[in-house]
Amino acid sequence: MPESHSPSEPGPGTEMPRLAATLKAAGDPLRLEILRLLSRDSYSVLELCRIFDLRQPALSHHLKVLAQAGLVSKRREGNNLFYRRTGSSALLVQLFTDLDQLPLSTGRAQSVARISEERAEASRRFFADYGNRFREQQELIAGYGVYGPQVAQLLCPGAHAIEVGPGEGEFLQELSQRFDTVTALDLSSAMLARARIFAGGHGLNNIEFVCSDTRAAAARPDSADTIVVNMVLHHTPDPARIFYDLHSALKSGGRLLVAELQEHAQDWAREACGDLWLGFAPEQLSDWAQSADLKDGRSVYSALRNGFQIQIREFIKP
Repeated sequence: MPESHSPSEPGPGTEMPRLAATLKAAGDPLRLEILRLLSRDSYSVLELCRIFDLRQPALSHHLKVLAQAGLVSKRREGNNLFYRRTGSSALLVQLFTDLDQLPLSTGRAQSVARISEERAEASRRFFADYGNRFREQQELIAGYGVYGPQVAQLLCPGAHAIEVGPGEGEFLQELSQRFDTVTALDLSSAMLARARIFAGGHGLNNIEFVCSDTRAAAARPDSADTIVVNMVLHHTPDPARIFYDLHSALKSGGRLLVAELQEHAQDWAREACGDLWLGFAPEQLSDWAQSADLKDGRSVYSALRNGFQIQIREFIKP
């Protein structure tokens, strides 16, 4: 008798075309380089053109092939399309594992570094120019009162905590009361000065202020019981890098608490609030955390009246 299949199961040979398309899409040296680059970050078409020194029509063709094979996904950020790598089948996991062990060429790595620095400089310029209006601008999206108390409920007292991007400094008071020592880490000297003023005005005398990015935290491995990142990732040039750096800084069993916007389409936030990214899908944060060997913990989601949604996530270092 001929073999039968239930309607929910693929019949014989239905996976062959998909597998062939995947292998064909990946079977090109340039497309493999694109997949290697997209392992930890998203890039716009124009940024990829710069990195690979290609005209846009040629690069768009390669991205279309990769997208049709399910190897990359795209999302619109204002007027730009950003691409990131996708795919979770056993074949792709093995392919990506092997691919990610290959180093970028010197030229590619230098181009990536330049783009990352340009993103960081754009963020620094915004906060240098608009630091005095930070609270006003932030209230347009989500004020501290929306997420701060909810993040505080997830805190467990300990020896040392780090806050990345403390903003006006309000959450430092929560940390100062629960931890022996606290490090306030910010790339913007203007914003760090505002956090220092808040701490001084509230008698918070167990806080160290460090003007740097998260590489400064990674340089102190296994030092923090808790790290808090409140409404910061959408301002940073390389959000995935932050997860890797903070994994290094956490003690075993330590927790990373992230309050962040969910993905949205309100492009005005770029100019008004200095946002580099229009939020993130929850699974994107989970993917970055998993890649950095952090495990999902508790999650809280809330919708705001102005159309934004907040996600508060806990990630744990095994």
